[in-house]
Amino acid sequence: MSSSQMSHTQAGVPADTKAGKVRWRAPWVMVASVALLTSALAGCGDDSSEPSAGGPAQFSGRGPITLATGKDTTGTIQGQLGRWNREHPDEKVTLVELPESADQQRQQFIQNAQTESDAYTVLNLDPIWVAEFAASQWIDALPAKEFPLDKMLPAVVKTGEYFGKQYAIPFNTNAGLLFYRKDLLDKAGVQPPTTWDEMKDACAKVAKLPEGKGVDCYAGQFAKYEGLTVNFAEAVASAGGTIVDAEGNATVNTDAAAKGLQFLADGFKDGTFPEESATYQEEDGRRAFQAGNLLFHRQWPYQWALANAEDGSSKVAGKFGVAPLPGLDGPGKSSLGGLDLAVSKFAKNKATALDFIKFFSNEANARTNLKVNSSAPPYAGLYDDPALRRQFPYLATLKESLNTAVPRPVVVRYGDATAAIQESAAAAQSGSKSVGAALADMQRNLSAAIAEKK
Repeated sequence: MSSSQMSHTQAGVPADTKAGKVRWRAPWVMVASVALLTSALAGCGDDSSEPSAGGPAQFSGRGPITLATGKDTTGTIQGQLGRWNREHPDEKVTLVELPESADQQRQQFIQNAQTESDAYTVLNLDPIWVAEFAASQWIDALPAKEFPLDKMLPAVVKTGEYFGKQYAIPFNTNAGLLFYRKDLLDKAGVQPPTTWDEMKDACAKVAKLPEGKGVDCYAGQFAKYEGLTVNFAEAVASAGGTIVDAEGNATVNTDAAAKGLQFLADGFKDGTFPEESATYQEEDGRRAFQAGNLLFHRQWPYQWALANAEDGSSKVAGKFGVAPLPGLDGPGKSSLGGLDLAVSKFAKNKATALDFIKFFSNEANARTNLKVNSSAPPYAGLYDDPALRRQFPYLATLKESLNTAVPRPVVVRYGDATAAIQESAAAAQSGSKSVGAALADMQRNLSAAIAEKK
């Protein structure tokens, strides 16, 4: 998300790309705990609108800068940079495209920071990396009052916060959605499902139709990468569970977590998930859905534009709808994705960088990104814009999913945390471990990752 070009877990990206998404990748200290610390620090008279070190003077220097981000497969980013560069010939921005995989993006960001290189000026980060990068002093706190954060979705703004200061500005956001074949559900006389059992029942009814022959039931991002972390986290949340509790303790040894992982494991045992989906990342499933091979697909909003393409690349254009993710007993919960813009601690020309982020993250560009590639905007007002709602009927559903999305918890040793999740979830899906044994291993390894101090 996750995820990525820009990682799909990170952002909606309409292209033949594979992502690390959802993409999820970042350490796990409970968000509630961070929120309490944030409130406490804010109450101590610390002005979060000012940078934490060096004061406003650190945003000095004007001249050329770079934007490091996932691969710009649509040309949207390059087009926006072109407008900036024409208006700022002495402060041009050069696009630095990182690998498609979000895991590899994170690795390159970290390598750049650890060498204190000034090669990257503005970083387009997955929100779950913000706390890690801020704690490591790899990015600067930003003057929050200079940005229209009050016009953005509050939960999205918080993804850029760390200990009461704004270290990153939302570029876009993301939430998982259930894409479904409306034509086939209508033919079978069923409504979009709100629970996992309803989804399986719908698949059984569609399978009896002549039009349902060869159409598999459901797929998500089940390969052993960040997308699996996302899908596991959503399954647990959709069963009423958590990954960690309010005190920051791992909580995957619960009945709710077991029900969530059981949903993923049973899907491969009972045929709800096609066998090949065990290797699916975002784009694999997207291509299967567009080819007409899936009845339901868990995906980011970027799929809307591609699946509706009328150039012959999609067999389901005009035949599908979008609904909230289903859950155990009712509508499920998505993890919160997106992309946040930050300034490298080691960059030059930071005054230019600050002005560029103001431009790049503005509402006009967010509107363009929505229109071109179905990218979810951080600005609340765009979801209620009548013209946009006519063009993108799923906006109301997306807004609902964003409002109920579960923020991903944050810990410094994110790599170890997500590896623990992926390893155990994959073992349960393949049947090499029981759900109980897999969660016991995950609990132990997550606890170790959380306890380890940086």
